[in-house]
Amino acid sequence: MDRRCRHDRLSVVQPLVTWTLDGQTLILRRAARTDVAAIVELLVADQLGTTRDGGPDLDPYYRAFAAIDTDPAQLLLVVTTDDGTMVGTAQVTFIPGLARRGALRAQVEAVRIAAGHRSRGLGQAMLSWTITEARRRGWGLVQLTTDKTRTDAHRFYQRFGFTASHEGLKLYL
Repeated sequence: MDRRCRHDRLSVVQPLVTWTLDGQTLILRRAARTDVAAIVELLVADQLGTTRDGGPDLDPYYRAFAAIDTDPAQLLLVVTTDDGTMVGTAQVTFIPGLARRGALRAQVEAVRIAAGHRSRGLGQAMLSWTITEARRRGWGLVQLTTDKTRTDAHRFYQRFGFTASHEGLKLYL
């Protein structure tokens, strides 16, 4: 049996960390295939996701999840309440590179917190855990992208010490 796959299945059961925020128990863990629909709901509920995500066909999301789940450089995280309600998600990609003297990077993307759980410390707890995990793995840099219209998110990330050091470009295919 592939050790990585065994680890992924076990980590669905075992939390990576558990927090108590506002008297509620929250569990951070790797995402499982059964989480895909709830993750998509978080993506769709986002101001930008309403125009680019969702729909009745979850097959593209299941295919993407399969690719993420089998790639050891990917960590798709979810946060649930102790009753299993999905309240947050983020994807972390670990990227080796030659630039910066071979710096290893953690790329954080698709951070979403359910509307009723924002401004309560959950995003801070998730990002703090992610930064700590990147350090634990010996990675030298955590980077992220955020849409230019998300000024509240920019302030949030800046409180962690993130700086707007680069201009990002995209080419939609």
